Amino acid sequence: MVKLERIYTVPLGDAYETVRGKRVPRAVKILRTFIGRHMKADGERILISESLNKFLWLRSIQKPPRRVKVRLIKDEGEIRAYLSDEKVVEPKKKEAPKAEGKKEEKKPEEKPVAKAEKKEEKPAGKPEPKK
Repeated sequence: MVKLERIYTVPLGDAYETVRGKRVPRAVKILRTFIGRHMKADGERILISESLNKFLWLRSIQKPPRRVKVRLIKDEGEIRAYLSDEKVVEPKKKEAPKAEGKKEEKKPEEKPVAKAEKKEEKPAGKPEPKK
């Protein structure tokens, strides 16, 4: 699939219409809907980078930024969102398990070594104090 990359400025001012204690979560929802609308994502995964999330939470839950400039990359069923000036790190691809069946090497079973039982010796002269 062709990789699609775009840069947008997302307005987040509508988050201020919400109660103070819920503004940043609302801003994240606004960001996700904006990404889904402009990148034509139907049921695709939208991944927000850690630095973008930190930028949204920088001034606490009550004061998210009014707008944020993001770089969006659409590739193979997922959309990744980064800050516009953030260095983009390609995610590691998971390797498919090899078709060859690996034989598990059996180690020779070790016989348990009998441990010498330690006997606790009590001093003969004094009984233990009762609690």
